[in-house]
Amino acid sequence: MTYTVNCSILLTEHPLLERPAAAAAAGFDAVEFWWPFAEAVPADRDVDAFVAAIRDAGVQLTGLNFFAGDMPGGDRGLVSWPARAAEFRDNIDVVAGIGRELGTRGFNALYGNRVDDATPEAQDELAIEHLAAAAAGVAAIGGTVLVEPVSGAARYPLLTAADALGVIDRVRAASGADNVKLLADFYHLAVNGDDPAAVIEQHAASFGHIQIADDPGRGAPGTGTLPLAAWIARSRELGYAGPIGLEYKSPADTAFAWVAEAESASDSASDSAECVAAGAH
Repeated sequence: MTYTVNCSILLTEHPLLERPAAAAAAGFDAVEFWWPFAEAVPADRDVDAFVAAIRDAGVQLTGLNFFAGDMPGGDRGLVSWPARAAEFRDNIDVVAGIGRELGTRGFNALYGNRVDDATPEAQDELAIEHLAAAAAGVAAIGGTVLVEPVSGAARYPLLTAADALGVIDRVRAASGADNVKLLADFYHLAVNGDDPAAVIEQHAASFGHIQIADDPGRGAPGTGTLPLAAWIARSRELGYAGPIGLEYKSPADTAFAWVAEAESASDSASDSAECVAAGAH
């Protein structure tokens, strides 16, 4: 399980419930999703259909977002949104239930945009309470709550790894929760002007998850200028052992061509090394 395919941004040519099978057909054994429903507490039949789609495809659901509101409309989470606090709290049990059914352990809680009807301080206090509640809600299934810096949302306050880590430290201090960790999306960090290489050196061993896309364009690895392979390799060297989330935009027919190219290059390098070693004897 080297990679996990984010089926909310990839394979969108297929209906949502067909995407896990499409990921499997492309050679992957793991997927992740943003919240796949239109509401915080969907109907039981809708949850059952989602769970069945994952199981029938024979893939592992490695990650699931908490309900984040209307993402296409610009919402970026309910964690710090006072007017929708009840929705977030109600969503915790649903998320944990899906995680229990499917063995999912990573749960991304998008922080939420700044709103006009609450002060930043009040929003931050609520966020600490909600993240602690979410951590408690998934702790029984061995789950981890992920906190993510995000780009492209003008009112989203967590832009750098330091921003997210500051929130995580506050949650731990307030509640003692040790299952709240950084989601290091190398694309978002780079676009926001953070230094992904420095973040990796300082925190890779404690990353909760890694996601990737290239920049510019949020496309597949190799379509931009980010040294994603080097960043992944260094994260592995420093102790990150989880899957790499593929969270980029690409047409389905070319979305994973880079994986085969990378594997071919790796095989060629290995063969060359073996030839050199053989010639040394």
